Amino acid sequence: MTKNARTLVGAGALIAVSALTLTACGSGFSSGDTTGDTGSSAGASAGTEGGLTSSDSALTVLIGSSGDAETKAVTDAVAAWSKESGTEASVQVASDLNQQLSQGFAAGKPADLFYLSTDQIAGFAQNGSLKAYGDELTNKSDFYPSLVQNFTVDGQFYCAPKDFSTLQLVINTDLWKAAGLTDADLPKTWDDLAAVAKKLTTPEHVGLAFGGEYARVGAFMAEAGGGLVKDGKAIASDEANVTALDYVKTHLADGTFAFAKDVGAGWGGEALGKQSAAMVIEGNWITGAMSNDYAGVNYQVAELPEGPAGKGTLQFTNCWGMAADSPNQKAALDLVQYLTSADSQLAFSKAFGPMPSIQSAADAWKSANPELVPFLAGAEYAGFVPNEAGAADVVSDFNSQLESLKTTEPKTILDSTQSNLEAILK
Repeated sequence: MTKNARTLVGAGALIAVSALTLTACGSGFSSGDTTGDTGSSAGASAGTEGGLTSSDSALTVLIGSSGDAETKAVTDAVAAWSKESGTEASVQVASDLNQQLSQGFAAGKPADLFYLSTDQIAGFAQNGSLKAYGDELTNKSDFYPSLVQNFTVDGQFYCAPKDFSTLQLVINTDLWKAAGLTDADLPKTWDDLAAVAKKLTTPEHVGLAFGGEYARVGAFMAEAGGGLVKDGKAIASDEANVTALDYVKTHLADGTFAFAKDVGAGWGGEALGKQSAAMVIEGNWITGAMSNDYAGVNYQVAELPEGPAGKGTLQFTNCWGMAADSPNQKAALDLVQYLTSADSQLAFSKAFGPMPSIQSAADAWKSANPELVPFLAGAEYAGFVPNEAGAADVVSDFNSQLESLKTTEPKTILDSTQSNLEAILK
């Protein structure tokens, strides 16, 4: 995740330096920073039904891909739907998804369907760029409720969650055994986590590492019963968040916890792979990096320990956004339902790793990925990064302040973030 320059607040308003792009660490599988080829197959669609527009022009799909595996999986799925439905469709892989989305809307020629991250939805919804089609989905009730909430703005369910990820604890099992630890020592509480992190810390590696940003530290806030926004109200300065950051700061200071960059890693997966950390907090996207880059490192996944308020984690997701100006909305809806079916999502999971966004695919996914079940367990209690307009800039500023958590009072950081949130939530 890119860290941006700190934003400034003046005259009661947040002045944005740049928006934090959560897609890159969003569902973890589609950064939108790669390029690729397009594919299409032939057909036609016509008519109007259920308030959705339809025409005989080709359906266009714009994605941000994590790599060749994701590009091929999505392109193949769209081609299969196209052949089955008789509707022409093409997939384009964006080199910069956010920029190309904005340019398409500005030019009045957006893609019909596109990957859309939680930090973008409110802005595009407010300016009328998006079709709110969520209630038209025949599989609406199958999506995890928290994912539906992720893509609900002003009471409207805008778009179908395409997949998701959660944060959990990922452990180097060789280092774990070398420290004399067994499965009986898997941490269940914050005290347990602190104790095993201390045992695992040596001159060669820290006990626990994670990114120094809300998208990782926020898991502790959730476990303490806090967060940034609740029911449309800013809660950054709540005592629960102070408790969480005090806990993190204490163990950053004693050297048993560390931010990934402070152990020479760009993110938690690299810290685990290089064995500069014995445990990390990451999402299920870590599996690809471990198999591709660090195949010799043995690891297991466990649920994050409970905090003062119980279990907590964060989830990350993207949806299939639909353009309000699309002349192909009926066909686009049909394609979305095809792409979010159990068969399609399980195929995507096998190809490039995300978890299905529908509950009916859970048992099949668990059977295929027994070692990753803790990630799916998080769906029952995960919170998420705020999706209100302007929240991305507040989170970016919060991230900048978290970098100095080791030497700064948590309340100072949280009070600043509270003021920023209140400015955008008025």
